[in-house]
Amino acid sequence: MPVRDRRAAVQPALVLDRTAARPRAAVLLLHGGRSEGEAPPSRLNLPGARMWPFTRAVLRATEGQDVVVGRARYRCRGWNGSRADAARDARRALDELEELAGAVPVVLVGHSMGGRAALAVAGHGLVSGVVGLAPWCPRGEPIDQLAGRRVVLLHGDRDRVTDPHASTDLAARARAAGAEACAVLLSGGDHAMLRRAGTWHSLATGSVTAMLGMDPFPGVVGQAFLAGGDQGKSPVHKA
Repeated sequence: MPVRDRRAAVQPALVLDRTAARPRAAVLLLHGGRSEGEAPPSRLNLPGARMWPFTRAVLRATEGQDVVVGRARYRCRGWNGSRADAARDARRALDELEELAGAVPVVLVGHSMGGRAALAVAGHGLVSGVVGLAPWCPRGEPIDQLAGRRVVLLHGDRDRVTDPHASTDLAARARAAGAEACAVLLSGGDHAMLRRAGTWHSLATGSVTAMLGMDPFPGVVGQAFLAGGDQGKSPVHKA
């Protein structure tokens, strides 16, 4: 259900899938989109549909834990250059979430363009961690906002839409900037996250619950974090 603000000139950016009487944490999911496009996402929005299995998995994994779960609503389907529309809407959703739940720690889960948006707004005061799924990580993307955050980037090594090597590069740069960051490459994984779907879901959800302090990180993610902690080693593993 959307969080409504009668004073707003545009639709709220936060759509809730579950709230809590006394929230202790929150998860915000951000779907993908396009590099350009000013029209709003359609009702039959394939990038949004790709995130439903992850939303359901997060809801199941956090049941009974007073964790608010929601999604960001985009005004435009595209990033649109320096406008960075998806990041603007992600930031609006975080502000609305803070009004609703207070200063609770938030884990962001973003796919493709949504992954870029999640990384871009990780400096928001609520954000404690980011799980990027096949994120769009252009060369030279800022990383200072990731300092002090936990960042897990999952990327299929057969992705032909976004570059898996850009994810591994960003994880290393983020770690150098003060983030606890790693990347995991899924062998045979594609951009749509259909190949090895179960692995995508379990690694993403396990990373979320670990960032919420509910569980240890999934084995391969924990190994990537440990490898990155050794001087001269890359925070990258394969699954």
